[in-house]
Amino acid sequence: MRAILLACAIAISFASSALADDVMAARFGNTTITKDAAGNEVHLYYAADHTFTVKTGGRSTTGNWEIKGGTICLTYANTAMLSSGTPDPTCVPISAHGIGDTWTAGPYTVSLVAGIQ
Repeated sequence: MRAILLACAIAISFASSALADDVMAARFGNTTITKDAAGNEVHLYYAADHTFTVKTGGRSTTGNWEIKGGTICLTYANTAMLSSGTPDPTCVPISAHGIGDTWTAGPYTVSLVAGIQ
């Protein structure tokens, strides 16, 4: 389950942008879902105030996000949910996606869906 939290960071995926509003706008009020090959899901909810909530396996934590260059950095309130060796903050490349988009990020399938699910 902890490895899946790394997946949520990876889910934000592979390109660059300098403007947080452009990259993140579609994510506010919606759900980013990361799924691994075994079907395990992580649900991420981003807010415009630079906070996020992540839920997986009946557990959740919150944190703050920040765009730094072409990456997004997630700082977790509960680092016990992170995989061993996963840094806090976790920073990964980011690209803009719209509602209904599905993409791959490493071994994960990522979708951006409407609403809080």
